[in-house]
Amino acid sequence: MDKFNQIFIEGTAKVAADYMQLPVSGMENPIYRERVYCYELYHQLRSRWPPNCDYSLGGEVDKKSHPLIRGNNLDNVKPDLLVHRPGDMGGNYAVIEVKPVSASNAGLKKDLRTLTAFHRYGEYARTLLLVYGNAADIEPLLQRVQIMAHQDNGENIDVACVEIWWHRLAGQPVERVG
Repeated sequence: MDKFNQIFIEGTAKVAADYMQLPVSGMENPIYRERVYCYELYHQLRSRWPPNCDYSLGGEVDKKSHPLIRGNNLDNVKPDLLVHRPGDMGGNYAVIEVKPVSASNAGLKKDLRTLTAFHRYGEYARTLLLVYGNAADIEPLLQRVQIMAHQDNGENIDVACVEIWWHRLAGQPVERVG
């Protein structure tokens, strides 16, 4: 999927501020809502998807009861986005999990385990953790990821196989940070 990075970078740059942080009636500040961001990102990626592309972009594809992908932390998972050729295990290109910059350790750990499992057992060539939202620095989150990986001893979390991308501000493209 030669054009994936270009589609990914251009698509994230088109996600508007109201999708990164949702305004809520009665609240002074908007809040992060992962689903809202993911649905808009899916829309932006699909609108740039090449016609007649062999690869499909899917949102929250349910892998429950998949005959080949089960066990190994893959039961009952629905990754935020998948890029694959449905029905062809050799066509598993990318799994994307999305988290706001304010994500809890539990949420990050779950997604890192999911990404590692899809790489190890689901034969996905790329696994991406997309962090979105404004922060002064992404380093504290990257340090949390490293600590989780160290504490896990590589059993269920392998950050060497996970690309970490940061979409800091609406109207700006995502950038790879890890």
